[in-house]
Amino acid sequence: MAAEARVASRYAKSLLDLAVEKGVLEAVYQDMSLLNKTIKDNREFELLLRNPIVKSEKKKAILRALFTNKIHMMTGKFLEIISSKSRENYVPAIATEFLRQYRSVKGITRAEVVTTFPLTPELRERFIATVVEIAGGTVELIEKIDPTLIGGYVLRIGDKQIDESIRTKLEELEAEFKHNPYVKQF
Repeated sequence: MAAEARVASRYAKSLLDLAVEKGVLEAVYQDMSLLNKTIKDNREFELLLRNPIVKSEKKKAILRALFTNKIHMMTGKFLEIISSKSRENYVPAIATEFLRQYRSVKGITRAEVVTTFPLTPELRERFIATVVEIAGGTVELIEKIDPTLIGGYVLRIGDKQIDESIRTKLEELEAEFKHNPYVKQF
């Protein structure tokens, strides 16, 4: 996996730098978002790209059929170069890494909030304000719903996590009761 991450990082950086140089960064960002979403939504497509048995020409034809007239010319040429080097198996990692590097260049902090219900606009703004206070910059808030939290929320910002869910509080309380010093042990 380390080798894949290195390769993906290099290709993503090259594409990002070229897109900035040519003034088409936003178009390429939209293309890589589309590619990433397509891969995440279609497990079979990702498996096809990673399959060493399927020939590169077939993968190249599939990529062309799926994305011609939907992506910027530069992104299309980039995918052709990847295909000509038989590196389609790296496309999922390259797309993910490109989006990460784009957010880094633009100063966008990605945060995920998990609640038991859909956020109201007021709550959304409060979470965004909290993330700005902690990390600064622009915020991309990903909202998820998990009824098993019972109540409260879990907010993840990078490798930080704020867990104010009732489920976690109950688990902590249960652990505390198991080690009650006031109950005589036999």
